[in-house]
Amino acid sequence: MRNIVRSLRHQLPLALLGAGLAVSTLSTPVFAAGGEGGDATPTCAKGKVYDSRSKKCVSKNSSFVPDKDRTEYAYALAEAGRYQEALEMLDTLKDPNTKEALNYRGYATRKLGRTDEGISWYKKSVALDPKYAKVREYLGEAYVVKGQIDLAKEQLMTIKSICGTTCEEYKDLQEAIEKPSKI
Repeated sequence: MRNIVRSLRHQLPLALLGAGLAVSTLSTPVFAAGGEGGDATPTCAKGKVYDSRSKKCVSKNSSFVPDKDRTEYAYALAEAGRYQEALEMLDTLKDPNTKEALNYRGYATRKLGRTDEGISWYKKSVALDPKYAKVREYLGEAYVVKGQIDLAKEQLMTIKSICGTTCEEYKDLQEAIEKPSKI
């Protein structure tokens, strides 16, 4: 599923631009990959955040949007390729030191090409919850980017001990190790 979303993420903006529509001016939320539950979290125009209670895009400065929504929204932005915006959203958290926020900060940072910095964020997330499979996947992918396949395989084995070989995190990291050009 995530690979399909990744593929569509790159095709949708081009298709919209080809149709004469500017992606950032869409007033209706656009759905992107969601957080832990796999639910889709909409993305909004720059400067907005999706509020799950009102089901609307609101100002990112709104004090009514809880950290959970902001964290999930940051991940949706990162999955949509809007990495800098994801980091800016994470900067608005009241508590930026959750396993998810640290993981997503690492993800967005790594995707911006700052792999070592991303790894440092991932390690902080691991310290909070060593059994958090998603951070283990992303940490492993960062090691693949650095060519440290032995360390990536260690993360793969840790994921196996957490959720087996059929969970998405295991499958995605295994694919990244086998086909590094896909990450």
